[in-house]
Amino acid sequence: MKTLSKYILISAVCILAISCKKFLEVTPQRVVTEENVSNLENINGLVVAAYAWIPHAGVINQKQATWLADIKSDDSYKGGGGIGDQIPWYQWEVFSLNNPSTGNNDGIWYGQYQGVSRCNTALRALRAIDEASYPEKKQRIAEVRFLRGYIFLDLKKWYRWIPYFDETVANDSIVKIPNRPDGAANDLNLWQNIYDDFAAAAADLPETQADAGRPTKYAALAQMLEILMWMAYEQDDRHQLINVNQEKLTEALSVANQIISGGKYSLAPDFAINFLYSYDNQSPESIFEWQYSHGDGTPNGNLNFGTPLNAPWWPPQFACCDFHKASVNLVNAFRVDANGLPLFDTYNDAEIVNKNTYFASNTWDPRISHTVAVPGLPWKYQSNLLFDSSGSRDPANYGYFNSLKENVESDCACLVNLFWMHNSKNEIAIRYSRILLQKAEILIQLGRENEALPIINEVRQRASESTGRLKFANGTPTLSYHISTYQNGVNCNWTKEFAWKALMFENRLEFAMEGIRWYDLVRWGIAEPVLNAYFAKEFPRGRPWMKDGHFTAGRDEYMPIPQPQVNYSFGVYKQNVGY
Repeated sequence: MKTLSKYILISAVCILAISCKKFLEVTPQRVVTEENVSNLENINGLVVAAYAWIPHAGVINQKQATWLADIKSDDSYKGGGGIGDQIPWYQWEVFSLNNPSTGNNDGIWYGQYQGVSRCNTALRALRAIDEASYPEKKQRIAEVRFLRGYIFLDLKKWYRWIPYFDETVANDSIVKIPNRPDGAANDLNLWQNIYDDFAAAAADLPETQADAGRPTKYAALAQMLEILMWMAYEQDDRHQLINVNQEKLTEALSVANQIISGGKYSLAPDFAINFLYSYDNQSPESIFEWQYSHGDGTPNGNLNFGTPLNAPWWPPQFACCDFHKASVNLVNAFRVDANGLPLFDTYNDAEIVNKNTYFASNTWDPRISHTVAVPGLPWKYQSNLLFDSSGSRDPANYGYFNSLKENVESDCACLVNLFWMHNSKNEIAIRYSRILLQKAEILIQLGRENEALPIINEVRQRASESTGRLKFANGTPTLSYHISTYQNGVNCNWTKEFAWKALMFENRLEFAMEGIRWYDLVRWGIAEPVLNAYFAKEFPRGRPWMKDGHFTAGRDEYMPIPQPQVNYSFGVYKQNVGY
């Protein structure tokens, strides 16, 4: 038998040697490359490849899932099957154990730059096409520049110092581009490069798109606004806030006003609409959303690979995996006072000794039930299905509160059980409420807090009207909900200081568990005090792993440059400060 196997192997080697040259001369089938893209039937292939990468590249080792930013904030625990289940994420969330060699981080860098490569490949091919033969050329270039800007913006917020390059840079020159050039006084040039991608996109994109999922002018403007909000909060070499640039804020205000005055968007009448599969591409609040599908002729569908770990461990409804667990701190944040206003300074004083007593004895901002799955209450608006504590995989470490926004109904046609619980619900990447609250933030920082008041109240009013789906099967409300608008001189004294507290709190409640809170803490320069206070409170609450939690200002605001990338660069890349 061994002799026969040896002869088969030798014969195979001989055949391969004879046929190798011919094999290498065969053009690969169904592959779109820069060389054959001049065929107009294939021109969209490279563009589609760029579109496909960002929302579908996956979690853990390929790209940054949006929710991973939450575990670095006070909104979320890592979750899963214990500390040892995805140890790198545990190291991230406690900060003190994070280092340049921590796992999963290199995959984010590598995966995101794969996306950049796809965009640059598409842009080179598009620029080589004659516009007379391809009338969509200008718009497709704008779309791909939007996509490239989106990736670079994610990288910039995650690492701060990153190498930026466009499609004009030859592949053999990319390795020579530093992440932090010698003598760079600040990172404003990096921000400007990314801003320019979005500005160019905004100039050539239409105000509306016939195809769902293609960015519009307003989506590009929204990303320009996001960048200006970062540029306005100037940081020193150790990531500390040193100045709030009034000129940048004024520039940002102009961009926000362009989006708002365009009249294309409004707040959805019910907060729930933004997080339901049945409203994909239908929310009036959606400025841009990533597209997913099922039943599309592929084996499993074009699914969201960023969130499959986040369903509860709750057979038979869901098979896996109970990551992205809402913190007690976040749940406490939804409590309101007798006037229906947030408890700015005392919200986290409450302890959950008895769940029933805790929820019954407090009054709540309705957004808690759109954001957090609570045992005993309906799962994702399913009044006939009450979530229960058996859905929590490791309650001793992570408690019983699951994340709802990215999850779907247990009977959703969009759900695909591959053990990891994938779904094809779209993900709204840019919501109109974000634009409104960014405008309010700008106005407060410019000393125009009275103009910010009605904007914040508009967001709160929508929240107060979003209780229609928050009922048990018998029609009674699931919790005692009460939320009021701010009324200067009646239930509050609307000073600049108070307005700023209200703005920060509103951002948290509106975008909880959407991967935004962490970046706001860094941008506002308050990550260190907020997170160290969080760790100090959580450890005695029975979170033993929080003993390692400590945020070091001047280091932990950004992730380290992955050590493999530093090694590959042969000294071109500089490690972030503190690591």
